[in-house]
Amino acid sequence: MASTKELLQMDLYALLGVESAATQKQIKKAYRQRALSCHPDKNPDNPKAAELFHQLSQALEVLTDAAARAAYDKICAAKKQAEERNRKLDDKRKKIKLDLETREKQAETQKSEEVKISRTLEEEIARLREEGSRELQEQQRLVREQIQRETNTHTDSSSGWKNSSNVTPKLKLKWKCKKDDASNAGYSQECLQNLFQKYGDVLNILISSKKNGSAVIEFATVKSADLAFRNESGLTGNPLKITWLEGQPDPASHLNTPSDVFSSSQGPLRNERDYESVVLMRLRQAEERKRLIEEMKREDEETV
Repeated sequence: MASTKELLQMDLYALLGVESAATQKQIKKAYRQRALSCHPDKNPDNPKAAELFHQLSQALEVLTDAAARAAYDKICAAKKQAEERNRKLDDKRKKIKLDLETREKQAETQKSEEVKISRTLEEEIARLREEGSRELQEQQRLVREQIQRETNTHTDSSSGWKNSSNVTPKLKLKWKCKKDDASNAGYSQECLQNLFQKYGDVLNILISSKKNGSAVIEFATVKSADLAFRNESGLTGNPLKITWLEGQPDPASHLNTPSDVFSSSQGPLRNERDYESVVLMRLRQAEERKRLIEEMKREDEETV
């Protein structure tokens, strides 16, 4: 983890390959592209890949947080102004600049301002680390999911789960809901996530903002989507109507697959073992988040 002093010496915008006026959306997109290409898992023979990946992560931390980015931009602006002043100095001003008293006063003022700005940036970075860097974790999750999708494409194909296109599998969900029901009949983002994550990795859940009782869910693998399609019924009293939107597997791939055996001999997936699996998965995620936060705290103490 680079110290604040080392971080200030980096051009974070150049590191991500974006302009200083880039939007957060552009910054996140640039991060995912760069992070995907230099991820240590994809570059096991490159010893510098991990270092560059961490630098990209730090750049994302600062530039996607409004307060931290403002502090960083202020330092960059001050440096550019100083460089511009030095460039425009004529011979007369250069002689004045050599005067000891003036130089010491300017240095003292500049140092005081830099210390103040640096302290602000340090506080913002400390806050980001204390919060567990949610934005960084989200972007890294997207990178890991993309790598997982590339791996699963081969896995699904070799294990008999095939679809007729290269698109990620998507299911369309419908349920009964009144037009003015603000709760969407209980089917919130979190509710749908809990219902479908037991079948496999869920990439996206898009709930219609124009029409209540409608959503689209995207899975990482065809197998996960097919298990959900054939086993999930939704909330008691208001069942889901599930249809394929994209990526439906070939009919022949259902023959003698593990999901058929599971459905016929063990019943629906919504049983006690599924519930225990979801609980264990959440406990592991909470434990991993706690470990990352403790590791960041230790790094901060070592830096100090």
